[in-house]
Amino acid sequence: MAVVKQEAQKMIQNLPNNCTYEDIQYHLYVVEKIKNGISRAENGETSSHQDAKGRMTKWLSN
Repeated sequence: MAVVKQEAQKMIQNLPNNCTYEDIQYHLYVVEKIKNGISRAENGETSSHQDAKGRMTKWLSN
């Protein structure tokens, strides 16, 4: 868990001095989602291009 804390501290240090709590929350959220996506891809939990295209077509047609 110390690694996560260090990564969060480094990320916050790289934000501008006038950032808001909302900016920090957003950046933490994005980093978490990216890391989760990478982990899922490494574990083979991916979708084919065709599958993704089909799901997007359904989603966009509503």
